[in-house]
Amino acid sequence: MNYFQLFGIDVNFDVDLNQLSQTYQTLQKKVHPDKFAHASSQDQLLAVQKSAEINDAYQTLKHPLKRAEYILVLRGVDLPNEQHTFGDTSFLMRQMELREMLAEVKMAEDVDAALENAQQELEQEYQQHFSLLQAQMLENSEAGNALACDNLRKLKFYQKLNIEIERLEESLFDD
Repeated sequence: MNYFQLFGIDVNFDVDLNQLSQTYQTLQKKVHPDKFAHASSQDQLLAVQKSAEINDAYQTLKHPLKRAEYILVLRGVDLPNEQHTFGDTSFLMRQMELREMLAEVKMAEDVDAALENAQQELEQEYQQHFSLLQAQMLENSEAGNALACDNLRKLKFYQKLNIEIERLEESLFDD
């Protein structure tokens, strides 16, 4: 049973997060290990396993990039690993520019403004790629899935860069 079936929803990139959360709580109540405290050890083990499966499914479906990756796998797309060479040279150049931008934040006269500008630029680019991903996931064609795969890798890069910005912000302002 795939995660969408488990939650009784259609395989779709856009999901109702409130419905997902409510279904998650309902499913967890049914299989919570405490309900099986007096059951056989096999039933207890099954309850723990089912609870873990529900947690995994929820975490995957709740987060858009994990959900996109999961849908692509369901569609039979062979996802390249993170170390796989990225053929989009313009995006590779953009990665270098963005990393330079982050390095320059530390040296800026107005660190607050430089940090805010960097955050806004990253958010804007993330949203552009995310909108493309939504359209590509909706298309569900071989070409669209391949483009979605590339876009997913780009979005993961932006996520990592946002984590770096958060760390940078903490290091600059925790003194």
